[in-house]
Amino acid sequence: MPSYKPKLIEVALPLDAINKASAREKSFRHGHPSALHLWWSRKPLAACRAVLWASLVDDPSAHPERFATEKAQATERERLFKILERLVVWENSNNPDVLAEAKVEIERCFEGEPPTVLDPFAGGGSIPLEAQRLGLKVLAGDLNPVAVLLNKAMVEIPPRFAKQPPVHPDARNKMTTWDRAQGLADDIKAYGTWMRDEAKRKIGHLYPDVTGPDGRKLTPIAWIWARTVRSPDPAWDGHVPLVYSWTLRKAKKDKPEVWVEPVIDRATQTINYRVTTDGGEGDRCDSFKPVVKRGNGTCVATGAAIPREYIKVEGRRGMGAHLLAVVAEGDKGRVYLAPQVNDFEVCQAARELVSVEWRPASGLPLPRKGLGVGVQRYGFEEWWQLFTNRQLTALVTFSDLLGEVRNQIVADAKDAGFRDNKTRLRDGGNGAQAYADAVVTYLALAIDKLADLGNSLCRWEPVAQCPRNLFSKQAVGIIWDFAEGNPLGSSSGSWKVVLEGFERAFKSKAWPPPNSSEVGVTQADARFLVSNTSEVIISTDPPYYDNIGYADISDFFYVWLRHNLADIWPEECATLLTPKSEELIADKSRHESKYEARKYFEGGMAEFMQEVVAKQNLSVPATIYYAYKATETSKDGEVVSTGWDTFLQAIIDAGLQVTATWPLRTEASNRINAIGTNALASSIVLACRPRPESASPATRSEFVAALRNELPGAVKLLVSGNIAPVDLPQSTIGPGIGVFSRYARVVEANGEPMPVSDALAIINKEL
Repeated sequence: MPSYKPKLIEVALPLDAINKASAREKSFRHGHPSALHLWWSRKPLAACRAVLWASLVDDPSAHPERFATEKAQATERERLFKILERLVVWENSNNPDVLAEAKVEIERCFEGEPPTVLDPFAGGGSIPLEAQRLGLKVLAGDLNPVAVLLNKAMVEIPPRFAKQPPVHPDARNKMTTWDRAQGLADDIKAYGTWMRDEAKRKIGHLYPDVTGPDGRKLTPIAWIWARTVRSPDPAWDGHVPLVYSWTLRKAKKDKPEVWVEPVIDRATQTINYRVTTDGGEGDRCDSFKPVVKRGNGTCVATGAAIPREYIKVEGRRGMGAHLLAVVAEGDKGRVYLAPQVNDFEVCQAARELVSVEWRPASGLPLPRKGLGVGVQRYGFEEWWQLFTNRQLTALVTFSDLLGEVRNQIVADAKDAGFRDNKTRLRDGGNGAQAYADAVVTYLALAIDKLADLGNSLCRWEPVAQCPRNLFSKQAVGIIWDFAEGNPLGSSSGSWKVVLEGFERAFKSKAWPPPNSSEVGVTQADARFLVSNTSEVIISTDPPYYDNIGYADISDFFYVWLRHNLADIWPEECATLLTPKSEELIADKSRHESKYEARKYFEGGMAEFMQEVVAKQNLSVPATIYYAYKATETSKDGEVVSTGWDTFLQAIIDAGLQVTATWPLRTEASNRINAIGTNALASSIVLACRPRPESASPATRSEFVAALRNELPGAVKLLVSGNIAPVDLPQSTIGPGIGVFSRYARVVEANGEPMPVSDALAIINKEL
């Protein structure tokens, strides 16, 4: 039996409450710290908070001198459940009374300070943020520089300038007290607004008002474009559009559906477009149907087929674009307009204005397709090619303004009383220079947000009637009709909306946490990070096999961050692109075969787990998230390994004992994922401890006998936590695999060690 004091996470949890809070948080679109910058498969703060707290707090069974009977333990466990249930509620994220109550329970379980928490795969920063909120010392790291800069913005910078008033003259005297990082937030908004005004002065003529049906001037929200290729039919001389959806607005109670119709003039061999708002489904012409689907198209002019391979060849030669419609803001909502001559003239002006002094010209991962990047086959070879000329002009203009705004922030900070020293933010400074670095860091992240909403891979969303960001999916994939938002407007896709999102994030109920300590954030390989620490609590969400190609897709952001922040964060921006060769994923494009990719991933993960065994503090379990789905199927329909038993095998082989498994609803159920078969529904959190070197082997019969002896009581405790029926199968695996993994090995009758897959079958049968 265990020689350690079991923690709450190793015995029972109020799982239903945790999952409900996590699912609710995933539905938040505004006022969440995730608004700072996109990161893929970011874990809900509520789940991370619960896992950390429950891994630090003793289960009542750890103290038989205080809780001698099962009834006494159950009563105490229920008291702890109530604390945890309050702790995960979104509105309580920064509630001082709730946090104080939670911290008291942590302190009660340690003599002196709890050990430092280390997250070596920090990613979006959820785990470091929640460790910081609970008052713990935290180390965060990631190999990816985009993740490192995001973590610095999430957990490292805010405590350094907490409770300081803003320095911008227009914001300085608004209040007398400044909570958390509110002053920093107000400066980001104030200087960001100056950038917008300057950008409008420089390139505002590229985004002129349009004329509405009644002759009034309206502010454009977006321009709807379609990519074009030459028609393969010799009867048509010219380009034809590739359109997946002609719909501009879905029908609502008081508003009819709106769509685009192509007008074919065979005499002049030209195509124009009109916006249709009256009539219903039966009034639509045949050309309303998609003209490109699953990569194959149809010529709208002649009906000739446009094969996928033809489109790829045309893409490499250079696709064109047709403007289908313009969307503007009217007094009573969106107004949809057919293209006018002036619209084309403006776009031509943008084409001539594009700066050639700098553009994000770092190559895409060629010649082989990178994991999650599939646009190279259509002629996109460098990152700048994902943007229209006007989008590129706008992003370069905002980027060029960062140098000017930084100089102004330094001057205003000195006037506001900041120390006039030369120590930069990267060196631990907190004077005028460092403060300017901090504000510019957030403004550079805002430019990334603008790029995510301002590229030629953004769909028009006909329900919300706004551009959809590129990374609503975890991939960079081709689309045919796209929406070009107005960065100088006031709707989705604009700089104004990005700044408002930042302001809401800074002033949300969950971030930044009050009275939080500073956190150290490092760029390094996870194995190196763990090996160079000692006696830490490891809580982390490692990459899952081939689900997301973080390095490849994050280059979309990194090429802008490197240009905009190389002076402020030179070490993080030292490489031309994000590191690829050391990234711990199974990307077959970087290896000779799929087998070699899997071998690399499993070998690297085994090395990481061995470092965890060596450095994990023995008084607390490590908590490791595993991105779980029930089935995985190849493109050919062949069912392949779920990876679950493989992952468990790697953990056990490294010398870890699994003491609990908990299914958490960490992924949004309605998200778009272009990687298809790799969509994940939930995560399994494993509580693990280093297995004692003195652990003895067991026979198959001894293993089964131990299961039958221990599982009934363990399952009874799990059910007492009000676990939803859907979560019971994975939750109850924990006690069973805990029995299996505490042995040095379980030996079969033939003398061979029992694999995890067989052990899981036995556990399920006994359960």
